[in-house]
Amino acid sequence: MSLLSDAMETCTIINKIKEDDGYGGYKTTYSNGDEFKAAIVVKNSIEDKIAMRRESEDTYTVTTEKSINLQYHDVFRRNSDGKVLRVTSDGNDKHTPDSATLNMRQVSAEEWTIPT
Repeated sequence: MSLLSDAMETCTIINKIKEDDGYGGYKTTYSNGDEFKAAIVVKNSIEDKIAMRRESEDTYTVTTEKSINLQYHDVFRRNSDGKVLRVTSDGNDKHTPDSATLNMRQVSAEEWTIPT
């Protein structure tokens, strides 16, 4: 086992489902999707701390295997504590090359509340 795989914990994708409400609009519901493993850490550079003061929400770096490709505004829950995060970057932007032995992809995320 590597330090990276030791840091990974189980997360669950939250699927957004839009349904016709029968009145010309739609109703949005959320349901649990597939589980995956991720290492989630709070960003703590000076720039991130300044941004957190303005936004008052923590930002995170989420590291997964390359096979997990989270996209902008995907939502997931960290199962250990129920914290919900929304992806704020594109999973295609930051990953190890195919020739690398390290199997890693990273995205940024923010704390998020599922609308009710």
